[in-house]
Amino acid sequence: MKRAVLSSLLVPALLGFAAAALAQADVPHSRDVKKTNLLDHSNSNLIDTATAKQVLIDNIPARVWKIQNPGAYAFLSQVEGGLNAQRTCVVTARVMVLPLTGTLNVPMWRPLPKMTATAFDSQQNSSSEACKVVAKDKLKEATLAIVSGIVKM
Repeated sequence: MKRAVLSSLLVPALLGFAAAALAQADVPHSRDVKKTNLLDHSNSNLIDTATAKQVLIDNIPARVWKIQNPGAYAFLSQVEGGLNAQRTCVVTARVMVLPLTGTLNVPMWRPLPKMTATAFDSQQNSSSEACKVVAKDKLKEATLAIVSGIVKM
């Protein structure tokens, strides 16, 4: 008898606590997914994360997000390179469209990315500021290549 009374009081209380804990948990829901999923893995000497994400935001039109669901895909930018000993600026910029996992919304590297675009350039007798400008331009070029593969401009 005591078990039946104890379980009838304890089970609803535990369920109530569990429901409250789940309601307060920071679990992403489909309605809370950002309209843009942008990631950056760039050399900070060439381009900082905020600038790289701003280049992506400025060059990815809204109609891309209608085709590439922001809850299913993320755009990843990567800019590498720099100045060598002969003062030649070498820059490689890559933009990828990565599928996201359904439950955790994290990018999947395998299977291969859905789309990839790479742009590269070099300039002789360059300064670090000029190299940063080249990095930004090449990231814009790679972003536009991905966008043109998704929608007609």
